[in-house]
Amino acid sequence: MSEAARLIANHRVHVVPVVLALANPPWQRDVWLDPSAFEDLDHVFHTLFDDFCDADEPEGYLGVSLRSDEEVVLMRELGTALNAAAAEAPNDTNAEYLQASAWPEVVAIAGRLAQVMVANDLRELAVLLDGAAVPDPCRIVRGTTGTAGGQAGGDSGSDTASPQVGSATSRERP
Repeated sequence: MSEAARLIANHRVHVVPVVLALANPPWQRDVWLDPSAFEDLDHVFHTLFDDFCDADEPEGYLGVSLRSDEEVVLMRELGTALNAAAAEAPNDTNAEYLQASAWPEVVAIAGRLAQVMVANDLRELAVLLDGAAVPDPCRIVRGTTGTAGGQAGGDSGSDTASPQVGSATSRERP
């Protein structure tokens, strides 16, 4: 692995989880509003504005913690939305942020950014694996494992897509 690839991986291991957390309101309420939890919005702001990125000016982090121009644009939008929420949180508490009128925009942008970042990371992983055993998602057939084209288990009429999804999770339609 090159030094550049190692650098971006070391940064993204911090940035991606923070973006995912911003995209997940139930998790935010469970963790950030729990006084015994270690992680809070301070951690988010330090990660995205100080330590591993600069959400105000993310262009300098392309190739460091961001993989694409699309990620740069979305990170800037996320920074703007977080700053708007901060303006509505005079006491800088987690509860104030989550109640800010700007917070739904933070969540929406973080959701889009998370999707792009995860897709880019998976694409990079596929490149690192040199395409070995990475199925083409358009070629996976329902009821198969996606690797050898064989049946995933159970009868051929099963609605399961993989061996990990059993009939207990299948829903029958009325």
